[in-house]
Amino acid sequence: MRIVLVGQPNCGKSTIFNHLSGYKAVASNFPGTTVKYTASKIYINSHLCECIDLPGTYSLIASDAAEAETRRFLLKESYDVIINVLDASLLGRSLELTLELVELRKPMLVVLNMIDEADRKGIEIDSRKLSQILGIPVVETIAYTGQGLTEMVRVAFKVALEKKLPQSLLLSKDVENVVEKVEGIIAPFAEETHIPPRFLALKLLEKDKAFENELGRCLSESRKEIKKAQAQLEETHGRPSDVVIASERHALAMNIYEEVVTIVRSPQKDIREKIDDVLMHKVWGYFFLVLIFYGFFALVFKVGSHIETPLMAVFDHILVRLGHYFPQKGLPYVVVEGIVQGIAGGIAIVLPYLVPFLLGLALLEDSGYLPRVAFLVDTFMHRIGLHGKSIIPFLLGYGCSVPAVMATRILESERDRFITAILATLIPCSARTVIILGLVSYYLGPGYAVLVYVLNLIVIGMAGRLLSKVYSEVTPGLLLEVPNYRIPALRTIWFKSWYRLKEFVVIAWPILVIGSVILGILQYFHWDSIINHLLSPLTLLLGLPVAVGTTLIFGILRKELSLIMLLQALGTKEVLTVMTKTQVLTFTIFVVFYIPCMATIAALWREIGLKKTIMATVFTFGIACLLGVMTRFLGAGIF
Repeated sequence: MRIVLVGQPNCGKSTIFNHLSGYKAVASNFPGTTVKYTASKIYINSHLCECIDLPGTYSLIASDAAEAETRRFLLKESYDVIINVLDASLLGRSLELTLELVELRKPMLVVLNMIDEADRKGIEIDSRKLSQILGIPVVETIAYTGQGLTEMVRVAFKVALEKKLPQSLLLSKDVENVVEKVEGIIAPFAEETHIPPRFLALKLLEKDKAFENELGRCLSESRKEIKKAQAQLEETHGRPSDVVIASERHALAMNIYEEVVTIVRSPQKDIREKIDDVLMHKVWGYFFLVLIFYGFFALVFKVGSHIETPLMAVFDHILVRLGHYFPQKGLPYVVVEGIVQGIAGGIAIVLPYLVPFLLGLALLEDSGYLPRVAFLVDTFMHRIGLHGKSIIPFLLGYGCSVPAVMATRILESERDRFITAILATLIPCSARTVIILGLVSYYLGPGYAVLVYVLNLIVIGMAGRLLSKVYSEVTPGLLLEVPNYRIPALRTIWFKSWYRLKEFVVIAWPILVIGSVILGILQYFHWDSIINHLLSPLTLLLGLPVAVGTTLIFGILRKELSLIMLLQALGTKEVLTVMTKTQVLTFTIFVVFYIPCMATIAALWREIGLKKTIMATVFTFGIACLLGVMTRFLGAGIF
């Protein structure tokens, strides 16, 4: 049995999915998180089922790649039941998507999620009456606490077995006459494509380009008749036919809302409105934005640095003990030393910074603060020629560049997706954050680490401005749903952080250990000098020790490797004994901006194509070289 979760952005369906599947999707308290569908196997009543979390969509008229993926799945894939998740506190708006899903003629139930938020607003919903109107079951839930989810699963299983279909709700009589006429025209095409004729007729009257193009290829002679039907609607209503259908659906949704909703009291005012008065203020909002992120990174550094030192001492002691069992100049010792240093790099250098960073990022996401950051920086985004919604991939980039690149699907413009994808690779991901905190903060001080982040934002702004001039296009204004503040659930924070941390543990850490062993073997046979010699023009340009050349190669595999391999290549953890402060800063800035890791390159290739991926790689490498050279000469005057 295949169960599909469908809903508008930020309605809580990914949270429901995580409760069912054991946290396999990143659910955040800001819209646009899910950009591809996620599937997981679950057991219901001892039956193995597949649960699918589709990207959030406001309508089945796709305006971006994520919404197009949702519509493609609903029309082309096979499934047994749709769970339509609604934000109960925004029922009138949420019902518009429900009315579109009804026309798919699939077994379905409605979930009124966030029923507690509706209650806070003084909204009382008659679920039984809503169920009678739609002809399908309605279940109330509070996803982040798990309330009502057991009942939801039980009802979904029953609906799927009984194949209970919703009942179509009729529009105005004159509109219905036109819809029936179009249904008759496209009946052969609907039968051939297995798309419900009423759904298809409504989409054609809404001038949905995807369906119009498909119909034109198959039934070109019917296009004139459909154009006449559109013209008939426009003549009788004095508006474009797509506006007529949208207005009819909106009116129907509001009529249902008025039938099933009672406002029992005025909304309860709470501290959240007062917090927004400060954090969204046109002046103080930016002050607290800087303060919050400075405090966030300072805290991560403090926690990481206090844990790193004693853990490194433990592994140094282990290496000394190993020297008693293996000849220190022999190959076996080199291999064992590489394994220990790789393990030590993960435990003592990466995890002390990565774990608090991921926990903090999850807290910021689930609290609802990140959409407010998007609002505050919208003006800045437009100054560099991008849509304010581009901030969402940028924010995701602080966790990992791969989902950041994939999140560009939420942007409507292909040009915006291309530019945002390039700029998202410049954002310091969690791996590069480890390098910044473990190298610059540790050896130069946290103030210099903050300067690296400030420089990063300036460079992104300038690069965005440059790319926007080259690929000029008028960017539309920002329409972004800003959700309510929530107290994050600790269980959700932990599982989300582990979900992201698991990628390092499962993928990056083994590569780190293997890379450490390979570097040790290269040094044992003096093969590393060949690589360093080949890369010496670059390292000499940057004013870096020739020995760091190999670390730059490993950094393309995983960014964390640059730091671990640096310590191993230099042969000491006391970096300032063999590198100047200027060289430390130059190395860090170059690594932060240069070629993205292999996983990010693969994501770029998939999202923007090979040619543009090569352009992005060359562009970021050029920026890294330019900034590295500038840091080399400016640093000489500072330190």
